[in-house]
Amino acid sequence: MANINTAGVDPTKMGVGRAIAVLTSGGDAQGMNAAVRATVRVGLYTGAKVFFVHEGYQGLVDGGDHIRPATWESVSMMLQLGGTVIGSARCKDFQTREGRLKAAFNLVKLGVTNLCVIGGDGSLTGANIFRTEWSDLLKDLISKGKITKEEAKTSSHLNIVGMVGSIDNDFCGTDMTIGTDSALHRIIEVVDSITTTAQSHQRAFILEVMGRHCGYLALVTALACGADWVFIPEMPPDDGWEDHLCRRLTETRKAGSRLNVIIVAEGAINKEGKPITCDQLKDLVTKRLGYDTRATTLGHVQRGGTPSAFDRVLGSRMGVEAVMALLEATPETPACVVSLSGNQAVRLPLMECVQVTKETKDAMNEGRFDDAVKLRGRYVWKYHTFFNNWNTYKLLAHVRPPETKSNINVAILNVGAPCAGMNAAVRAAVRIGIIQGHNMLAVHDGFEGLAEEKIEPITWNTVGDWTGKGGSELGTKRVLPGKYMEEISLNIAKYNIHALVIIGGFEAFSGALEMVQGRGKYEELCIPMVIIPATVSNNVPGSDFSIGADTALNTITTTCDRIKQSAAGTKRRVFIIETMGGYCGYLATVAGLSAGADAAYIYEERFGIRDLEVTNNSNVMRITDITQIKHLSTNMSCRNENCNSNYTTDFIFNLYSEEGKGVFDCRKNVLGHMQQGGTPTPFDRNFATKMGAKAVLWLTEKLKECYRHGRIFANTLDSACVLGMRKRGLVLQPLAELKEETDFEHRIPKNQWWLKLRPIMKILAKYQISLDTSEHRKSLLTSTGKRCRCKMNGETEAVSLSHPT
Repeated sequence: MANINTAGVDPTKMGVGRAIAVLTSGGDAQGMNAAVRATVRVGLYTGAKVFFVHEGYQGLVDGGDHIRPATWESVSMMLQLGGTVIGSARCKDFQTREGRLKAAFNLVKLGVTNLCVIGGDGSLTGANIFRTEWSDLLKDLISKGKITKEEAKTSSHLNIVGMVGSIDNDFCGTDMTIGTDSALHRIIEVVDSITTTAQSHQRAFILEVMGRHCGYLALVTALACGADWVFIPEMPPDDGWEDHLCRRLTETRKAGSRLNVIIVAEGAINKEGKPITCDQLKDLVTKRLGYDTRATTLGHVQRGGTPSAFDRVLGSRMGVEAVMALLEATPETPACVVSLSGNQAVRLPLMECVQVTKETKDAMNEGRFDDAVKLRGRYVWKYHTFFNNWNTYKLLAHVRPPETKSNINVAILNVGAPCAGMNAAVRAAVRIGIIQGHNMLAVHDGFEGLAEEKIEPITWNTVGDWTGKGGSELGTKRVLPGKYMEEISLNIAKYNIHALVIIGGFEAFSGALEMVQGRGKYEELCIPMVIIPATVSNNVPGSDFSIGADTALNTITTTCDRIKQSAAGTKRRVFIIETMGGYCGYLATVAGLSAGADAAYIYEERFGIRDLEVTNNSNVMRITDITQIKHLSTNMSCRNENCNSNYTTDFIFNLYSEEGKGVFDCRKNVLGHMQQGGTPTPFDRNFATKMGAKAVLWLTEKLKECYRHGRIFANTLDSACVLGMRKRGLVLQPLAELKEETDFEHRIPKNQWWLKLRPIMKILAKYQISLDTSEHRKSLLTSTGKRCRCKMNGETEAVSLSHPT
């Protein structure tokens, strides 16, 4: 895509005189409504006219009432709805030139020259064909007397931008498609339910999930639930897999497990290309092993339900980027698709991504399965989630522990507040450590337990069912090691501990720093250490994400949905929601975006009484306007618990209650510790599993480097690191380096990526803020994105329209 110089352009005027149509096509996916909502609201923000196209391409062909103007209020209360409220349909008419001619006529008559398509590769390919033929279609319409030359001139070219909505995550060029995370939520809910009944009766369960051409759902499900086996189309099992499978199930039962779980993608095949089905597997296990076996096919339940917080944020971000791409496009700009690369939203050439997707299917049809896996991440396959997930699964499920031991003792402890996903990280670390030949030690109650000798061996079977458990099975405390340093050093020597895996929040980071500082006095502390961030606050330096934050975010989002629903009969109500996070506003901000909040008050972005007054006046205006047109009216503000010592939740509640008399009622909800509870989400299970595995593999290599004269001695800066996710991969950073990037007083990193999400939240909440799109950034390939500046209260903050997620 060519560089466009938009310096000096007021983005609120970028769309004046332009019209955008948005449609959803193909199979539905949770999160499509978030993308539609963002497209409509950002389009209106820029001054453009926006149209809904109902029933996908069929509505585009039929025209009339199928293409209707969209308003700000018409997309209210859409975020929490699954499927697509504007409808989707398979359309044979659009596959013909005559059908596309009708579609072109309908768009020209409405002055629409910008089309946003949310769908799979087939839907996006159809959009590109439509764009390619546009000039010829206009000529045909003129020759038939259906449009004038002036109308054709006004609509001389059609801009196309795509967003991929597919629960299968089968589109090449993006790491995640809209709907995938929500589908995983549905699957894991079922797996967790099945697990309880399977354990009761010592059963084997075979679960079929969607994925005709892509095994992503099956693979991540297998990782997230600790399945005994997974069958996916990209990696058919080796010959003799039946014997291997039965042997593995038998070994699991002998080791004390009361259940077996096998995950099958609907497109699973063997080396000869023949299907592997649930019934086939059920017969195999029943006849050979005599196990009580049940088979379950989930089907379309995976497409249903409310979208996850991740899909809401992903759809919102993509919708914003799509509108900007449309309005910045020129006749020479190729059609693009908004994609997710690591933690960046990028614009990629549409047909190049479609071509790679087709090449992947061709590789699978031709039996080139290794090529298929690599093609799924052609541009970033080194970091690609599918590739990494497959390698992690093979390590945990198909590698037997070695008979010879390494004589290395690795201790694992949890530090800080408990959070969902900690146990999954412990499980992966223990099992990878055992596979490496190490002796794994569990430390109960954090640093305090390390000082008080609460140390014991932990085995493969001990952690067998820990993946889906919330909280901390090891026990965790906030106590720092400073006052226990001598006892800790003595116990490290007594138990011959050679390395530490510390899983926790800011206390884990601070405690590890104290341990490193104590090396000068206590030689026993000169061992490799790795910190795995795990906290709902997402405030550990060195990582964009912490284990547990996604689960907390979904808890808040679900609670906000229910709170909104509770107000359905009152019509005029404002809610103040207080979230956790300490001084870190991550939960308040991202929950505000995913729940459709009108404001999010955080410590990092200072606010005063005038800001509260602006929000209150906005509440009054919106509730009055919406009530008059008989729409539901519920406004919501999120407040981080430590955002301001004076403007407390009670203060804001009292202020709004007083100022809203006669217009709206006000309610407050302090969510409290429910944000730390619950079973971990699929993301947290998968993330924790990969983090735990990576941490022990890194320690194993570091121990080899530190082995000198028959002992371990590690005192270099890079022997104590934080393992974190940064943009496109997992990275290890020395504690000493991260110390300079940390605000210890407020227990937050000095730079936090998610602050770039705040302007998007404000635009979607109808705040009058301005965006400056004069800066450029390059995408993963040849496309160009934009940066923006958010100006409020006279201050300017550089932010990006393409954010990490």
